[in-house]
Amino acid sequence: MQGTNHRVRQRVATLLLALPLAVQATALPAAASGRPEQPDPAQGQRLAEQYCGRCHATGPTDESPLPEAVPFRELRSLYPLESLAEALAEGIVTGHEAMPVFRFEPRDIDNLLAWLATLDGTRD
Repeated sequence: MQGTNHRVRQRVATLLLALPLAVQATALPAAASGRPEQPDPAQGQRLAEQYCGRCHATGPTDESPLPEAVPFRELRSLYPLESLAEALAEGIVTGHEAMPVFRFEPRDIDNLLAWLATLDGTRD
């Protein structure tokens, strides 16, 4: 009986020691496992609609609700994507008080830029 009890305790101890490693291994993001996550243009569009759509046109042909707000489809022709990435990371600050200051996380920036890259960019 004592030998069985000892073996059970050893197995429990081994499982308890292995549990944190198993949890950590399953919680690793795809990027850490060697597979970089691809930007999601659909998520970028959702972010633009959520945070910017009140003033800027986010569709392929719609007008901006705020006439002086540049439609997103025109941003690529006005600014290099690299400049937009930097502005999104550092925080977009504008000259008028109607636009709030935005600062996006790197993943959100990648998603927004991926979506912007899908837009036509021609002016109507």
